[in-house]
Amino acid sequence: MCGITGWIDWDTDLLHQAGTVREMTATLACRGPDADGVWLSRHAALGHRRLSVIDLDGGVQPLADRPGTDPAAVLGYNGELYNHRELRTELEALGHTFRTRSDTEVVLRAHLQWGRSAPTRFNGIFAYALWDARREELLLVRDHLGIKPLYWHAHRSGVLFGSEPKAVLANPLFRAELDTEGIAELFALPAAPSAGHGIFRGLHEVRPGHLLVVGRAATRDVRYWRLESAEHRDDAATTRRTVRELLADAVERQLISDVPLCTLLSGGVDSSAVTALAAAARERAGQGKVTSFSVDFPGSAERTPDAWRTTRDAPYVAAAAEHIGTLHTTVLVPDDDLLDARDAVLRARDRPGWGEMDASLHLLFREVRRRSTVALSGEAADEIFGGYPYFHDAQALAAPTFPWLHGRATPADLLRPDVRAEVRPEEYTAAAYHRSLGEVPRLPGESAADARVREVFHLAITRWLPPLLDRVDRVSMSVGLEVRVPFCDHRLVEYLWNVPWALKAPDGRAKGLLRDAVRDLLPPQVTDRPKSGYPSTPAVRYTEVLTARAHELLADPNAPVFELVDRELVRRLLAEGRPLPSPRTAPNPVGGLDHLVQVDEWLRAYRVGLR
Repeated sequence: MCGITGWIDWDTDLLHQAGTVREMTATLACRGPDADGVWLSRHAALGHRRLSVIDLDGGVQPLADRPGTDPAAVLGYNGELYNHRELRTELEALGHTFRTRSDTEVVLRAHLQWGRSAPTRFNGIFAYALWDARREELLLVRDHLGIKPLYWHAHRSGVLFGSEPKAVLANPLFRAELDTEGIAELFALPAAPSAGHGIFRGLHEVRPGHLLVVGRAATRDVRYWRLESAEHRDDAATTRRTVRELLADAVERQLISDVPLCTLLSGGVDSSAVTALAAAARERAGQGKVTSFSVDFPGSAERTPDAWRTTRDAPYVAAAAEHIGTLHTTVLVPDDDLLDARDAVLRARDRPGWGEMDASLHLLFREVRRRSTVALSGEAADEIFGGYPYFHDAQALAAPTFPWLHGRATPADLLRPDVRAEVRPEEYTAAAYHRSLGEVPRLPGESAADARVREVFHLAITRWLPPLLDRVDRVSMSVGLEVRVPFCDHRLVEYLWNVPWALKAPDGRAKGLLRDAVRDLLPPQVTDRPKSGYPSTPAVRYTEVLTARAHELLADPNAPVFELVDRELVRRLLAEGRPLPSPRTAPNPVGGLDHLVQVDEWLRAYRVGLR
């Protein structure tokens, strides 16, 4: 996995801007610690940082279609193409010759052969920039589900882009500013921001399943993939078998690597199924045991369960690891390490995130990276099979808003009255919700109940899932770890999209379809374990330190967070011992404090101007 960046400018000779392009590229060193490269022409510049995973010696980037100073096309690529071998064979039959074994060259040759339709043939995770010198045209392309990030900013005479906002921020043409839309995204929709919004003023994300065409005359957004609704005709047994086959194939494809690989094992059915299928595939290939990792905290055994974290991971992790036969390591995360990791996580995400949950994930990934370069995760199973509590809550399903917001406060409740009057968070949220519903592909003749469930699945896949994938990508790449997500294989997502709720949750069992499809692979207590979210720390010290920092902010007349947040309201809530509204849906008494402190740290560290 890698980091890409670049600059298109129709008025400036970029051959004289090598220094700035190298500075943009250097910001992504954590994403690509193994190599770097820059390619310059008069109106286009590409920068690349490489994490070597496939063809360690041959995959140097940016990659031109031919040697020399006058290429027809140049590619900066971040991703893994899991069907690159099949595509290479097809392209060779069409007359293409290859200089490397890398999937990067397959992407480049595919575009030379099939043009803008090339991404429709890809199975993988990717975000890339292709400069077509013949047309003087840039393509920015992102994978089907948005697993790999890609940001862009339109300036007066072109476009800046990068895998992360920090690359764009390194160019003097872009300024870190927050306007009313950014404030609304940060405070009213922090759990599931609007698709394509980059928080900073003027910064956008290439949307999942889209490509951006940047030419002299215009910049056009083109959708190359979307979910399509159709009647599901398979019976229950065929559906289970198909799900198993698709998932097994996705896992096996994603084991391709020239570097050490492992799995992330939480003891839930999602990660355990991925780990078991990976173990089976490795055994068939005559390879060794799977290495697996989990995270835990001191004192976690005493934590009180809640609706999102119903059980402790450790006993189920042990059962799964023993049954599958993995080489397992549990990473224990102490309080002080969590506090020390906060700044690293903020720098990784370029925006306020999820506090201690991000910090513990960073520490887990840091330890994983000491032994592996690639990890397979169970992320996205809840979104495509319907595992979250809101899928099973009649009131949440009936609510005229995002179901995860039903009955919950958001940090927007803390905004100053004058800021609230400008931002109008309730109106902003309602508009975002109705825009999202307008994108749902309908199925004629579907009952009202089934149509609503279809809406909620679409919201989960297009609004809830992207920030989770972004979190995993940004935190993992901050330590140079590539995380792969087999449940995001677009073929599996397409199939499940049309499977009726009665088959996904047989007898009302959450994720019953998945559980039944992998039941023979796992011990019963793991297969039937209720949904339990990513664990949070029970640490008292973490809460004490954040509370102290919040009081320090209250005493600081120049604290930038209080240009947005009502100082006296925060003071009163803390004095009464009441939790601040959290950006996270899962219960967390310290989540609101984390958000308040992080917003202040972000405004200072990134010198964010307010407009």
